[in-house]
Amino acid sequence: MAQDTLLSNRQLIFLYIGFAIVYISGLFIPLMQNDSAQHATMAMRMALNNDFLNIYKGDNPYLDKPHMHFWLAAVSMKLFGINPVAYRIPALLCLALGAFSTKKLAELLYGNKNLGHTAALMFLSAQTVILSAHDVRTDAVLTGFVIFAIWQFVKFIKTQKLVFVILAGLGTAVAFSSKGLMTLVIISFSVFAYLLYSREWTRFFNFKIIAAAVSFAVGVSPMLYAYHHQFGVDGIKFILLGQSVARMTGDGFAATNSDYLFFFHTLLWAFLPFSLLFYVGVFDRTKFFITSKFKKTIGAEFLTLGAFWMVMLVFSFSKFKLPHYLNGLIPVLAIFTAAYLFHLYRNRENKKIKILWIIQLVVIFTSIMGLGLLITSFTGIPNIGMYMLTAVVFALLLYRIFGTENLFSKYAYVSVLFAIAVNLFLNTQFYPVLTQYQGSIKLAEYVNRHRLAKQNIYMLTNDEAWAFDFYTKQNTPRIEQTDLKPGNLVVVYDGALKDFKIPYEIVSSADNFRITKLSLKFLDPARRPGQLSKIYLIKIKG
Repeated sequence: MAQDTLLSNRQLIFLYIGFAIVYISGLFIPLMQNDSAQHATMAMRMALNNDFLNIYKGDNPYLDKPHMHFWLAAVSMKLFGINPVAYRIPALLCLALGAFSTKKLAELLYGNKNLGHTAALMFLSAQTVILSAHDVRTDAVLTGFVIFAIWQFVKFIKTQKLVFVILAGLGTAVAFSSKGLMTLVIISFSVFAYLLYSREWTRFFNFKIIAAAVSFAVGVSPMLYAYHHQFGVDGIKFILLGQSVARMTGDGFAATNSDYLFFFHTLLWAFLPFSLLFYVGVFDRTKFFITSKFKKTIGAEFLTLGAFWMVMLVFSFSKFKLPHYLNGLIPVLAIFTAAYLFHLYRNRENKKIKILWIIQLVVIFTSIMGLGLLITSFTGIPNIGMYMLTAVVFALLLYRIFGTENLFSKYAYVSVLFAIAVNLFLNTQFYPVLTQYQGSIKLAEYVNRHRLAKQNIYMLTNDEAWAFDFYTKQNTPRIEQTDLKPGNLVVVYDGALKDFKIPYEIVSSADNFRITKLSLKFLDPARRPGQLSKIYLIKIKG
């Protein structure tokens, strides 16, 4: 195999088909509470009310994340109906754009199509990216358009064509309209890091860059108009500065983690199965740039490594940290990691790849044993057809592990195949079973099955069951306990029910667990009952 090729065309096609199955299977997983189901319900409200200017969380105006994700989801629901697949379609399309843009930017930086494909596959295999395709929040839109904007900016610098700088501005606008200023941080640091090493300052800072500012302003104007319509000038001030400053300082948000290394160790799982290779590359290439005194070298680029260091340092000082904040950076990390693996291959660093391979095998076989425990203790075999397909993929994985191809190619192919196998199992065997422990979905199914009068159903204020709203396809009114009348039906969690002071009867109930916060106790069948709470549908007595 040539030194500019790690994966053959046949392997590339097979892996892309594998990821297509993984990502499409994720469309059909029931929605997860809280954020994904909450966001789906907020988009549903827009679609049902034909109101795209006002954004609400339950009955309350929502002054936090911008509109773009909700707009795209609402339009999809208008086209395809109120269902989880329709909600997830825009996220899937944005991630496809992200994979394509990752490939094209890698090719632009390194002039190697095989490296571009490898980078795209590393992006698609990142665990946090796969999660974002079915546990959909704002991150999929952000991720796709962040890397699209970076690609277009670099293409403009290299070609000086006006169309690319206009597209860069529009891509930045869409990304900004999905998450706010943090998107500008990733895009600007990436472009700055590229210019810092390439020294092509005048190819960026010239009169044509005004077109990017204009297209950005045009692109964000619908979102700014919507904010002004609902919140006035305060809404515009919030999204242009207040939101990101508040998250950095923790003002108005509960501090989630004071650990300055939080994002560094989060990447260990978020960028699986390539996180170890990535960190080895970060150490190695950082040393290279230091020892070479940042002297320009043919075949080297600083966009990816520079963006990583700058973004991570800024994000690490934030008082409000969540793992998915890294999603917008994953395409850049994928390009860096693919380029580093090709670097090891060209320089025949056999000892280093052998060590990485041994550690990767430990990760793979440990994960396989963990999945085996899940089958015996939690999931069983809920879908025999997809279970057999998953078993075939795992069998192929084991076959390729013991194959005789060169270790560099094997590392890339087996690692990506491992991501496909694991997530095929999770999407078709694990999550469909796990989501059955969301009692709000069970109550929604009960209401739909018995055709209860939905206009007579309420939720207590600040005691939301978002999935119930979505699966009953209505915005359930919130109400104070004192305002309830005889005959009203109320969806209520067991914690709030203990404080009920008016007579009621139980119509239906379901076990409930916050599945986005898994624990070993919950996964253990013997200890699981003690981890479950209850959610009820009650009827107020006369």
